[in-house]
Amino acid sequence: MFSFFKKKPPPAPAIAPTTAPPSSATPPLGGSLIGSALVIPIDIPEPGTQPPERQKWVDKLKASLGKTASGISTVFGGSVIDEALYESLEDALLMADAGVPATQFLLTELRRKVKDSGVTHPIALKNILIATLTDLLQPLQKPLVIGEHKPTVIMVAGVNGAGKTTSIGKLTRHLSEHGASVLLAAADTFRAAAREQLGVWADRNLVEIVSQEGGDPAAVSFDAVSAGKARGKDVVLIDTAGRLPTQLHLMEELKKIKRVIQKADPTAPHEVLLVIDGNTGQNALAQVRAFDDALGLTGLIITKLDGTAKGGVLAAIARERPVPVYFIGVGEKLEELETFNAREFAQALLG
Repeated sequence: MFSFFKKKPPPAPAIAPTTAPPSSATPPLGGSLIGSALVIPIDIPEPGTQPPERQKWVDKLKASLGKTASGISTVFGGSVIDEALYESLEDALLMADAGVPATQFLLTELRRKVKDSGVTHPIALKNILIATLTDLLQPLQKPLVIGEHKPTVIMVAGVNGAGKTTSIGKLTRHLSEHGASVLLAAADTFRAAAREQLGVWADRNLVEIVSQEGGDPAAVSFDAVSAGKARGKDVVLIDTAGRLPTQLHLMEELKKIKRVIQKADPTAPHEVLLVIDGNTGQNALAQVRAFDDALGLTGLIITKLDGTAKGGVLAAIARERPVPVYFIGVGEKLEELETFNAREFAQALLG
């Protein structure tokens, strides 16, 4: 969900001769003017203040993580906090794909807080765990901001089957519905029919697309950024080919795309997003490491949290490679993509 404001006219020219005149470009709907830049943040509601639409999505997230939450909740069914409880909790967290470093961190914090507070009931321990997990996940809670650059160039990467192109379609909907003009770039020339798939999303969202049949991905990206600047677009979304981090020649191609984008706009790409499948567990963490090392990630989109995913990998990411999570997807529908809130996720994961 975005937080938007009414369109504002450009500020009047400054009287002082030493102040540069403001940009004459008309800003898109939403955001707030900071100097000559339009900042459009994604709103993250505070707990307990969610509108009905957000609460409905939170309920769906809880249902999606229900199996994991049920498994962890059974640990707190006893009447005392003892070593057996801590051992069962360790097993449950590892089974939820939280990973060894994050699990050890959470258990160490729990033991310390229990000792300091003197709590003796497992339910109180569970509440402490929710708060501790929320604190661990907090660095991942960061809004996506567009408008400080025009166009804001967003490069999207991911492995095959992670839901990358679908996520681009959902993100395009979020942006275009709230007044930001979007240009799509079909730089996935590696996969058959990828250009056509992105074209379908462009048609559904009524946005323009730059594509070349059999073209070089870097060239398509360069043309898209140049076109975005010439047409006054607010956002250029670049869909790159899905690949495994072990495919070194393809990872080099991603680096080339980034370098070529910088020739069209030296400040771009302004965002480098990785789409990861919530079902892949610790493999997701390995992907974050590899793509971050290659491209310098600025954000993540977590997909397919639809009932089978365990979700604990976000704790592992937060502990070992805290790249912000901009969005979470819990289904295939256009509206089933929402901003990440640390406390909401902790409550959904722990039940």
